[in-house]
Amino acid sequence: MASFILNGRPVTVDADPAMPILWVVREKVGLSGTKFGCGIAQCGACTVHLDGQPVRSCSTSISQAEGREVTTIEGVAGPDGELSKVQQAWVSEQVPQCGYCQSGQIMSATALLRDNPSPTDADIDAAMSGNICRCGTYTRIRRAIKVAAGQEPPRTEAMGEEA
Repeated sequence: MASFILNGRPVTVDADPAMPILWVVREKVGLSGTKFGCGIAQCGACTVHLDGQPVRSCSTSISQAEGREVTTIEGVAGPDGELSKVQQAWVSEQVPQCGYCQSGQIMSATALLRDNPSPTDADIDAAMSGNICRCGTYTRIRRAIKVAAGQEPPRTEAMGEEA
């Protein structure tokens, strides 16, 4: 058995202590927003927060979450369902193409902006370096982070046209 706080709610699951958080969240709890990408903690698609810090859930065992707080992409929006500033920026900047890596990208960007509300390009590069986007939307990701930080206005025109 493993007991932890998931997106603000206490959860107890019957799981092997070595089972990765990713599979507990997806298979035992039924939240599918956290994605399996590589399985070796290299791509970032599975990023969740463990006590507020981004971790790769594919390689972090549920035993490491015992008594701690796990936040998934489903827990980033407000309790009323209102999207976070990062999620709103992802929408306004039309960041995703295939979208597969985006929950991990949003989790890393959320942690970055919590710790550094006015990141430089170098700060963004460092914080996001472990998140791979196979579609190559890095320019949109950077812009969305700056929009969420209030450093740039959101896009107001159709995709491809600058505001």
